[in-house]
Amino acid sequence: MLQISFIRKNQEKVLLGLKKRNFKKLYLINEILVLDEKKKIIKNILNKILEKENLISKKIGEILNSYNDSFQINSLKKRSIFLKKERKKINIRLEKISKVLEKKLSQIPNIPDDKIKKDYEKNEILFQEGEIHCSIKKPLPHWELSKKFCLFDSNLGTKICGSGFTVYIGKGAKLQRSLIQYFLDQNIQASYKEYSLPYLINEKSGYATGQIPDKENQMYFIEKNNFYLIPTGEVPIMNCYRDIILKDLDLPIKATTYTSCFRREAGSYGSKVRGLNRLHQFEKVEIIQITTPDSSSFFLKEMILHVKKILQSLKLPFRLVRIKTQDLGFSSSITYDFEVYSIAQKKWLEVSSISNCTNFQSHRLHLRYKTITGDIEFCHTLNGSALALPRIMAALLENNQTENKINIPKVLIPYTEFDHIK
Repeated sequence: MLQISFIRKNQEKVLLGLKKRNFKKLYLINEILVLDEKKKIIKNILNKILEKENLISKKIGEILNSYNDSFQINSLKKRSIFLKKERKKINIRLEKISKVLEKKLSQIPNIPDDKIKKDYEKNEILFQEGEIHCSIKKPLPHWELSKKFCLFDSNLGTKICGSGFTVYIGKGAKLQRSLIQYFLDQNIQASYKEYSLPYLINEKSGYATGQIPDKENQMYFIEKNNFYLIPTGEVPIMNCYRDIILKDLDLPIKATTYTSCFRREAGSYGSKVRGLNRLHQFEKVEIIQITTPDSSSFFLKEMILHVKKILQSLKLPFRLVRIKTQDLGFSSSITYDFEVYSIAQKKWLEVSSISNCTNFQSHRLHLRYKTITGDIEFCHTLNGSALALPRIMAALLENNQTENKINIPKVLIPYTEFDHIK
């Protein structure tokens, strides 16, 4: 989250950044600053009470050492008891105002990167690569291909759980598993350490990475145990580094994980949710980096190049888009999306979001590092999909179809052990 000291020193910059995001609750900034002033006043009162208590304690010690004046001692003890009661009341006030302040701060998103201009109100296509073509005149969408080749069944998912879930079958299941393993292998070869993580998190973990309270309504909640199903692998993997101090030489930390992801996707409807376009449960391979503040921009570019290389190897047409400020994730300062082209649906599908969260998550995570000079500073955190499975599957099926079969990209054949589906 944003720190009050930063907000106070950069109030104009913060307000401008929030306006770029189209953030409606700008009044919170003033309320936060006013509350912080009240908190400082209460802390000063508390410190003065503590000073008086210390003086009384010292005075009682002096009396006992030099002369025994029971009347004066009793008087001082009564004064001390009174001050302790006052201190307790002040502490309660301080605790209440701190909770209110924390709640208001938790509603403020990260401010956009300085690279994003004031008039930047739409997604910017940075480059496009790969030929958009298909060997047949009327390519089928992936949900029709699935029926034709028996690859996945959404009706079975609905039967087992409800709409927005699917069951992969036969070569469809093998293809998905092959993609997961291929992505993990590519990440590991690029020095990302693999983690296998829980799919359930507690409230503190969700708060630490910015999903709570911002995306609380989009997450599945298990009330009996007070657990949430993870919306992305970023959440548990980042929480592995919560409440720790790293060394300068430890950075950057690079990690990857494969998880199922669970999202309620409330309000989603229409053609954009057909087939694999939008599911309540989907598979994703995630990469994260933890860096120093001065190197996070460099490693963001490195992550983009890494995902680009994977997409190139799959021979899919893709493009890179810088996301407009209004669509930035709560914790993100800047986000780039990779999109692949769906030949049958005639539209671009997002398959990866790569974000620099600067020190926004680190403040919630209490994730810091010790510099060479011995100072303690907050790290920068970055995350990205490498890659999300459902839409990659959809694009692979649609773009590689012929009249009688679906061809498998060469890089996947060692994993699938078949070069086509028919």
